[in-house]
Amino acid sequence: MTATILVVDDEPDIEVLVLQRFRKQIREESINFVFARDGLEALHSIEQHPHVDLVIMDINMPRMDGLSLLARLQEREDKKSVIIVSAYSDMSNIRTAMNRGAFDFLTKPIDFADLEATIRKTLDHIEVLREARQRQAEAERAHASLSRYFSPELAKRLAAAGDDDDMQVRWRDIAVIFTDITGFTSLVETVAPEVLAELLNEYVGGLTDVVFAHDGTVAKVIGDAIQVLFNAPGDQADYAMRAVVCAQELDKWAEGFRMRWKRKGVDFGATRIGVHAGPALVGNFGGDRFFDFTAYGDTVNTAARLEAANKTFGTRICVSDAVASGGGDFVGRPVGDLVLRGRSEPLRAHEPLSGAVFNTPATAQYVEAFSKLKTHCASAMPAFAALVGVHADDPLASYHLRRLLNGANGIRIEVR
Repeated sequence: MTATILVVDDEPDIEVLVLQRFRKQIREESINFVFARDGLEALHSIEQHPHVDLVIMDINMPRMDGLSLLARLQEREDKKSVIIVSAYSDMSNIRTAMNRGAFDFLTKPIDFADLEATIRKTLDHIEVLREARQRQAEAERAHASLSRYFSPELAKRLAAAGDDDDMQVRWRDIAVIFTDITGFTSLVETVAPEVLAELLNEYVGGLTDVVFAHDGTVAKVIGDAIQVLFNAPGDQADYAMRAVVCAQELDKWAEGFRMRWKRKGVDFGATRIGVHAGPALVGNFGGDRFFDFTAYGDTVNTAARLEAANKTFGTRICVSDAVASGGGDFVGRPVGDLVLRGRSEPLRAHEPLSGAVFNTPATAQYVEAFSKLKTHCASAMPAFAALVGVHADDPLASYHLRRLLNGANGIRIEVR
């Protein structure tokens, strides 16, 4: 099936560059591009090509800018997934676009390798979401929407309350969990459809049960990815630590699930988890037409970036300092000060551990080696080398050792 992508940008050479970069996909008819130079032309183009799958747009354009176009697209029943491409100096407007529902963003000048990877991931999510919606459409019409998002007790309370004050869109402090599966695209391509359906049903159902057991809210299920909120819709004083405990339980369940299917001959990937806390725009974004309780904002995007950062470090859970210091007795080990994609300031990240693992000599040895990264890098290398010599299966320690061997130092790490 050919994916149709609408590129909206007033730069005169963008069409030539895109067609040149994606000439192979165009020849193979896996992607078809349509171009427009501003928002008004884009709306007209969508009327001519109603099956546009993805819109890639600049923000600053004549006649109708990208933010206005995004607002018009969000009014449509067939909402289009949007990738924002704009200058880094326009970060304020990029953040506004993300808050208004853009799926992802890239900064100019365009890194076409990054653009290609972002397009591929977005289209994968769109396809899985489309199939999931088709399968669930009949069931969703027959059941109350609340039960899809909230634990049974919370759904019952919200339904009994009779008002939607908790559902109104507003800024509030929340904790966000974002999960994804390694190698999911390859899995989709290699297993039979009926097996994939069984896998996803069991997987999503199992993770949802864990979330509901901790009174979390399932904000989105996009194929293999799940977004979970705490402190929304109701107040939870311990929402940060509740999110950490839930993330660890999700990891435990997902690893057990992966091992069960591995014994059946199915190589199901590990589940990566990112957790962050902060302000976000939360509420029902479905209006009167349908119920869509979710969250938008930098906090959500950061949780997703932390999930992806696990790939770099070989970890399965990565939480921000905002979560780790959010109350309760957090136990874990520091990962580093991460400069995540789209950010200029570092964010301290941690790997949460169980009490039993935290109290082992290996953890103490890691913490001591990490502290040397901050104060005396020359002594950090032998410290990490000694740790890896005894615990070669520790991916995070091995990562820091590789950094040091390659000439890096300190705890500030660029994650792209």
